[in-house]
Amino acid sequence: MKGAIPVRRAVERMRAYNPPLEGRTDKLRLDFNENPIGCSPAVRRALAKLSAASISAYPEQETVRRKVARHFGVRPEELLLTNGTDEALSLVVNTFVESGDRVLLVEPTYAMYRFYSELAGARLAAPRYDAEMCFPWNNVLAALRAGPRVFFLPNPNSPTGNLLSTRELRRILNAAKRTIVVIDEAYFEFSGVTVIPWIRRYKNLIVTRTFSKTAGLAGLRLGCIFVHREMAATMRKAQSPYPVNAAALVAAEAAMRDRGFIARTIREVRGSRREFARGLARLGVRCFPSAGNFVLVHFGGRAKQIVAALARKRILVRDRSSDFGGEGYVRITLGTLAQTRRLLRELEQLL
Repeated sequence: MKGAIPVRRAVERMRAYNPPLEGRTDKLRLDFNENPIGCSPAVRRALAKLSAASISAYPEQETVRRKVARHFGVRPEELLLTNGTDEALSLVVNTFVESGDRVLLVEPTYAMYRFYSELAGARLAAPRYDAEMCFPWNNVLAALRAGPRVFFLPNPNSPTGNLLSTRELRRILNAAKRTIVVIDEAYFEFSGVTVIPWIRRYKNLIVTRTFSKTAGLAGLRLGCIFVHREMAATMRKAQSPYPVNAAALVAAEAAMRDRGFIARTIREVRGSRREFARGLARLGVRCFPSAGNFVLVHFGGRAKQIVAALARKRILVRDRSSDFGGEGYVRITLGTLAQTRRLLRELEQLL
């Protein structure tokens, strides 16, 4: 069109990402892997004490960053705080990926890996999980031999739920001599597998974490990057000066202090995961093993009907069929045992 404002080709080629933005607050939200249990009461008390002066000033993060570093057992110079994991992923791409560079990821997975890579004009290598949700080792190792710039690797992965062991992760890092490996540990608390201590051994390793899951702070957006101090200094150059807001900093301090709440949340979710798997087995419905706070379920041809019927009961789950090129796949977040039992009762009636 004559006079049209030019748009970057990378943006024109991208597919839009359209998460639900409204109408979810009064429902049982089991669709986006938030924490249905909520945050610690200590967080709400801390936020209520947030002063007008703190709100009107640019946030000071250094004190909290040191406390977060101590909480996770790293040095402050090995940690960057970010505006959620999304900003962490964006920062990785902005720092290391040039237009035309190759980025590796295994799909289906978190959509933002592809989003930020495509936005930067990167070329994607994207081998896929098979029908049994097995990791495509041969394709991944072959892709690593070609030396992609970045490999985004969530552990556990969503929506499949599968978890790689530390032995398997070491195999990947040893094969990735020319590649930055980003291991996204968003669901670490439910899996118990972490490689944060490895950042001093592998300069090409970046680990990300979030306060959105067990801490229940998704609405405040707070994430972490753990990386070798030399790489951290480089990444800090590419980061905005005030990435984390004052409310998120206050909430993080309170969340870290309430270790009991975190421990109870982990126990509750793991118990829900076991009970939900048993309930689905009784109903003759297949689910895949998961190390996260969610389960991938295969309802077959009934999936869309079940998702819609649950929504009418004010229970939201997420149809992920389009990610697998076939119908029937639904990802369901897990919260309290009471919430899980309510969900199972509704599924029993529907099935």
